[in-house]
Amino acid sequence: MSTVRTIQVLFKLLPSILALRKDRKKWINQDKNQIDSQQFRKNARKVLDTFISLGPVYIKLGQWLSSRADILPQPYLEELSKLQDSVPSAPFDQVKPIIEKELGPIDERFDEIDPNSISGASLGQVYRGTVSGQQIVVKVKRPGIEKVVAEDLKVLKKVLPFALRFVDPNLRYSAKAMLSQFIETIHEEMDYTNESKNLKTIKKDMENSSKVVVPTVYDDLSSKNVLTMEYLPGIKVTNVQELDEKGIDREQLVIDVHKVFFTMLLKHSVFHADPHPGNISVTDDGKLILYDYGMVGRINNETRFKLIRLYLALVERNPPRVVNAMNDLSMLTPGYNREVIEKGIELSIRAMHGNKPDEMEVQSLMELANQTMSKFPFVLPKNLALYMRMASIIEGIYKTHDVDFKFVKVLKNILQEENLIPRAYVEELKISFDNFSKSIDSALQMGPEMKKLMDEVQVYMKKGRPMILISGSIFASATFIGSVFLYQSSEILGLVGMISSGLIMAASGFFRKY
Repeated sequence: MSTVRTIQVLFKLLPSILALRKDRKKWINQDKNQIDSQQFRKNARKVLDTFISLGPVYIKLGQWLSSRADILPQPYLEELSKLQDSVPSAPFDQVKPIIEKELGPIDERFDEIDPNSISGASLGQVYRGTVSGQQIVVKVKRPGIEKVVAEDLKVLKKVLPFALRFVDPNLRYSAKAMLSQFIETIHEEMDYTNESKNLKTIKKDMENSSKVVVPTVYDDLSSKNVLTMEYLPGIKVTNVQELDEKGIDREQLVIDVHKVFFTMLLKHSVFHADPHPGNISVTDDGKLILYDYGMVGRINNETRFKLIRLYLALVERNPPRVVNAMNDLSMLTPGYNREVIEKGIELSIRAMHGNKPDEMEVQSLMELANQTMSKFPFVLPKNLALYMRMASIIEGIYKTHDVDFKFVKVLKNILQEENLIPRAYVEELKISFDNFSKSIDSALQMGPEMKKLMDEVQVYMKKGRPMILISGSIFASATFIGSVFLYQSSEILGLVGMISSGLIMAASGFFRKY
């Protein structure tokens, strides 16, 4: 069966991989004359259809790829972002044995469970019911899904090395790391005890927020394969018509979405990494309801404050500091062209702080960012990849509402309200101090050479030799050395110092004649 499935997958994937190879090459080279947007989208739609036809694992893979600008050209990202985790539900008579095996007879544990599912995803499906008169939802793992996932992951591991022979080396590098991250994530999603822990952690972290509602878990009715939660109905976050009918302020809604998710990211231990429109609803009074906690990200404090430094530098319009933070986060490959990256960041900052750009400017900016990442590919740690996925999905929600919204303004408010700016400045000072310490160490290592020079000066003094040139040389050398170290933290002051050392040397040579 595995061999037949491998051949089937390879047969379906190979045409898309070859088309991607060709499109990616054109995209990276930025040859606008060769880029046919219609053809790019047509090829991307074929990839979308292929993933759907191959089943649950490949639907998840397509969703994972939909935010990987280091792997796919922009038109592919836009098409794959349409990939909804929606699959026809299995009949309830196949699901009932799973529930009863985990929890006992349904009639004894629940008042009732409606056999018609309210949603079907690639890994599980959801049913409504009641317990002690309270409305609940029951999430059940899809029948036989563990075997399907195990077999398809084996196939994917076989197919990928062969398929990657047809792509460029940079993509090969990114894709291998992506696959290992994807496999780890899909295993986590299939264990509902993980999802229960994630939900409880986020509920506790956000308990003081008036902007979000998180359901309660029924622990005695939950297990590895079944998760029972409080039923919280609402309006889908992208249902513009119904939100308008309820009088919801959609501009404030977009702000709240960003505040909730970026506060999770920048302040707390866990962040929801799958905020697609199906996982966010809105109450009648405008609060957000979050569903599905299977895919979450975790970042340590060191990484979190590197991200905060990056965002603070964006707020303060400082491209060099943005690039420094990106480099510290390992978002840039060794040997990257700093000047080019800084120019790209500068364009982004101008767009963020300026007037709302028109559609052409936005498209151009997205293409530039995508092409830059493709040209300078990087391998993101798993949770930074999840962070990028979260951020890009939220951006899609904003575009749906098309309201006057400036991310950088909201970001500044988050940093101020959560008191994150002082710590970011402390981190910047620590980095500057470390650089300064290294400069002092380097200067101390030059001590023996300076002693030799001073010994030679004393010899010249005893012989009555002209001292202006020698003393001028010492002063010029000291100024030059200090300027080299200063250049690391301030290019302008460093250059001024180097020029000054040259002028001192020239002046000492001139006055030697007198």
